[in-house]
Amino acid sequence: MNIWRTILLIGLGGGIGSIGRYLTALYVHKHYAGIFPLATLIINLLGSLLIGILFGCMERYQWSSPDLKFLFIIGFCGGYTTFSAFAIENVNLMQSNHTATAFAYIGLSLILGLAATWVGLSLVKMI
Repeated sequence: MNIWRTILLIGLGGGIGSIGRYLTALYVHKHYAGIFPLATLIINLLGSLLIGILFGCMERYQWSSPDLKFLFIIGFCGGYTTFSAFAIENVNLMQSNHTATAFAYIGLSLILGLAATWVGLSLVKMI
């Protein structure tokens, strides 16, 4: 496959996904003003649902087109939310009987992600 075509498909899907994320957050914020990050939760859940539907359709109906994967899964879902990729990776690990690895990935992602964010914020405060 042509690398430039792949990059174009991922970029197009990612751009549309990012716009979708912004519009979803805008809609949620218009109707909800609480402190709970409801927009992000909804975006993560919708992205996870969508990537599950896409992967399921690819398996069930043998949609194995790399273009579809680059445009919709890596591009759109990746631009909409990286949580969807995190979710499908863990489901795949669990379905292939690597449950301990999945839970290690979940725990490390949560703990190290929060720690990295704290370190980043701390570094900026020191400058």
